[in-house]
Amino acid sequence: MEPCELLPIPVTGFSMEGKMLAAYFDVPGGPENLFIKEVAKPNPKKGEVLVKVEASALNRADLLQRRGKYSPPPGASDLLGLEAVGTVVGFGPDGCGRWNIGDRVMALLSGGGNAQYTTVSADHLMPIPLGMTATDAAAIPEAWLTAFQLLHFVGKIQKGEIVLIHAGASGVGTAAIQLCRLAGAIPIVTAGSKEKLEIAKHLGAAAGFNYKEEDFSAKCLEFTNNVGVDIILDCVGASYWEKNLNCLNMDGRWVVYGLMGSGGMNGDLLSKLLWKRGSIIGSLLRSRSSQYKADLVKAFSEQALPHFTVGGPIHLKPIVDSVYQLQKISDAHQRMEENKNTGKIVLQIPL
Repeated sequence: MEPCELLPIPVTGFSMEGKMLAAYFDVPGGPENLFIKEVAKPNPKKGEVLVKVEASALNRADLLQRRGKYSPPPGASDLLGLEAVGTVVGFGPDGCGRWNIGDRVMALLSGGGNAQYTTVSADHLMPIPLGMTATDAAAIPEAWLTAFQLLHFVGKIQKGEIVLIHAGASGVGTAAIQLCRLAGAIPIVTAGSKEKLEIAKHLGAAAGFNYKEEDFSAKCLEFTNNVGVDIILDCVGASYWEKNLNCLNMDGRWVVYGLMGSGGMNGDLLSKLLWKRGSIIGSLLRSRSSQYKADLVKAFSEQALPHFTVGGPIHLKPIVDSVYQLQKISDAHQRMEENKNTGKIVLQIPL
């Protein structure tokens, strides 16, 4: 099979019937394998909405999928992109429901966001906060819903609890800091540079520790007067397990949602966990059921989304690290792969 020709963009007014441009890779591998391809425009099914995409964003799952290590769930688009922002332009055969043509929306997806059009369940859409740009809004759906899910649906966060957030300057990390404050909890973070720690503290982190230069476990115990933290949001995994358990409070919840530091571990994990009556909970969002995601979107829309509008006592702010045109997606992936980003890496989609 001949490789597809790289199409020149930016493109103005691309409207070939039934076709669209999307990020693509033929062979799993590095960021250099990504290119822009003309593919079929999706058709919305029953209960779905067709969205013309203005902006999307990157997630660690996209990097794993590009490497051939994270296949989309059954029935999901095999295109990259777990979120999108744009305009409603069509509906499935059952009509519009609560959305109308021209509505500007944010979409939580299982795939397909890095393209000019995407389809999404009507229940997985949220309105863009008043006055917010498309590039800022693109930093919300996956990261903020993941953080909200980890804290409320999985971690069962309570007012006054202390939450340790690894990768505190990531998209999920910057969201989790702010959501902890909204819930009346106390966030503390780890990050790999002074600059990232300063940003986390500016967003509301009560303390921050450079995991490259200090023992975050000892620092957490010092911060909590040797009591430990109530919840750990962990996207690192195996390489942190001993330190995580060391600084976990009695009856604490250790929520694992990523394995940047690998999944294999050696040592006496279970006896130490048992002694602390601790819980390890694994959580992914992409593979959850449509109803679960609908419930999550509804809860987030009611409890958090209003706080993105300026003027309230607590103002939530999506953090955008950088914005790339879609044709520069390989550069965007490289930036995330090198852990250079603070907040979300956003993609602008050609109209």
